[in-house]
Amino acid sequence: MDRPWENLPIFQKAESIRTLVDSIVEITMESEMFFETEEDGKMIDDSINYLVDNSLAIPSNIVEASDEDVFYDIKMEHAAIIRKAAKDILTDLSTLEHFGFKDIEYLEVLRNEMEEFRVLFAEWVKTFDPWNYTIDRWGLFNPPGIDFDDYDPDDDIPLNGDDDDD
Repeated sequence: MDRPWENLPIFQKAESIRTLVDSIVEITMESEMFFETEEDGKMIDDSINYLVDNSLAIPSNIVEASDEDVFYDIKMEHAAIIRKAAKDILTDLSTLEHFGFKDIEYLEVLRNEMEEFRVLFAEWVKTFDPWNYTIDRWGLFNPPGIDFDDYDPDDDIPLNGDDDDD
């Protein structure tokens, strides 16, 4: 099966981040972290779960957006999800550090990986073809110069394929 995304530097970096998150989670589960209340413990558990979820969301959304037949607005939706997941990972790292995760050098390694990912991400998004689009009627992910209420000639094509004016 052809999997061209596996050769993309951004996908490879995302996989590296996912592996590093898995290692940090494993170390976190084995370490003693300080928390005063049950709510603090829940916050740590949530941060760990979010780290895993977000590290999985990044490569899967890269795969979805990498198909060249995918329209610009859909690519941008996936890019927004990736960006949010990456930023959430950084927030969760700060939470772990705040609650006394002892092996902070691992967190710094992941932060550095995230910074390298950010640059790859910004370059990757620039490769999206803005002229391969459908109008995003919600107005969030249209290419420059296209508005949500612009006329779309594709709207004139009958859904049933008939040329009759009934």
